[in-house]
Amino acid sequence: MADMICAGFGGQGVLTMGLILAKIAMDEGKNVTWIPSYGSEMRGGTANCSVKITDGMVASPFIKHADIVIAMNQPSLDKFMPMLRPGGTLMVNTTIVKDAVRRDDIEVYGVDATEIAQQEQNARGANIVMLGALASAGKLLTHDVIEKGIEAFFASKGKHNPKNAACYERGFACCARLG
Repeated sequence: MADMICAGFGGQGVLTMGLILAKIAMDEGKNVTWIPSYGSEMRGGTANCSVKITDGMVASPFIKHADIVIAMNQPSLDKFMPMLRPGGTLMVNTTIVKDAVRRDDIEVYGVDATEIAQQEQNARGANIVMLGALASAGKLLTHDVIEKGIEAFFASKGKHNPKNAACYERGFACCARLG
């Protein structure tokens, strides 16, 4: 189904974003892997995760060529865009990533994830905004499946933040194809 990389600074929720997607896909009966990677700095350092979602068996959890890359910052874009397959999808947090993407063989979508999260008074919700954008691009799972999966993920941890729903809906509505 998809080999995906979610990447950004520590504290942007990229590991949680990948974990949410893996959990949702697992609940949908898919086989998944989720491999986190982060620098020793935690907040402010680099963080990324690879997520594989498939109907079949996962031969290897490692990703050499990604179908989807979600870049929450410029260093992540620079590092992971070359791994994106031709025909792949790049999701960009345009609040932070200002450089134009220069590849004609991929689809590029942008959303002001960090700005939207701040507007919704949910500073840690930029990852949820990006999940809404991913649903809007129609590249993985449906709007309703992701929306319910986000709520279930946080509910399983005893948390409920109604601002997450607002961030998700804004990401869905504000996602735009670039170029």
